[in-house]
Amino acid sequence: MKHLDVQNRRIENGFRLTRVGITGVRKPVVVQRNGRANHLTALIDVFVDLPSSQKGSHMSRNVEIITEMIDEGVRKDVRSLEDLAGSICKELLERHEYASYAEVRMMADYFLERSTASGWSTLEPFKLMARATARRGNGLMKLVGVEVAGMTACPCAMETVTHMVQEESPGLLDARKAPMISHNQRNITTLMIEVPEHVEVEADDLISIVEGSLSSPTYGILKREDEARVVLDAHRNPKFVEDVVRDILGKLLQKYSGLPDSVCVTVRSESEESIHKHNAFAERDTTLGELRAVEDR
Repeated sequence: MKHLDVQNRRIENGFRLTRVGITGVRKPVVVQRNGRANHLTALIDVFVDLPSSQKGSHMSRNVEIITEMIDEGVRKDVRSLEDLAGSICKELLERHEYASYAEVRMMADYFLERSTASGWSTLEPFKLMARATARRGNGLMKLVGVEVAGMTACPCAMETVTHMVQEESPGLLDARKAPMISHNQRNITTLMIEVPEHVEVEADDLISIVEGSLSSPTYGILKREDEARVVLDAHRNPKFVEDVVRDILGKLLQKYSGLPDSVCVTVRSESEESIHKHNAFAERDTTLGELRAVEDR
């Protein structure tokens, strides 16, 4: 029995669709990087555009491509999620002959070993994000992103507490030198950088940039001395979410001075308030060129 290809049916008076595809595909991926094998469970979304004259997209092709690429990745080295996303992206354009645009998004949990102040070793969770986009006849762009959880201490409350202690108990301590109390926030910061296909960006470096821009990293396991050290470090380094975003932007300029001005960057930071029922948020979408122009002023 011959089946009709309903997706290829021509329609009139239609509209072009920007993205058509599938979301929420889960696959195991082994990334070989920096001398170690990272076993990840990736959440994958894939899309192509659809012309106004075609009724539907061939969704099964998307699943076939993902399955074939992941199987190939198991047998061969996958250097990064963004490289895998780029390979899938190119194959989407090969098999969807009617499409002019393809996009692949991937996300996975990721763990790095960290040491506390007292020497405890702990595996800390992060999130990796990857995206690849391609237009037929043009080059491929890939995005590398990380999500990092840490801690911020509010500078505003700390300043007010300092003045109150100085006024109410002037002989208690030198509030100008001692780290004063403040309310704390659990901070979630996302950093994403989009580069041309041939450019490599190390996700571990992005994680380090974010962790170094918070009041303090946080840890899954802390003994009493470690807890005290985290609190002291955070209160010696109070940060608004605005400070976190700006510090990251400054570190990016130093780290990636050789990348072109056209490279796009997104930094997003949100602190979950402890004394308010709302959160604090800051974000910057920009290019390295725009940041360099500001730096030059």
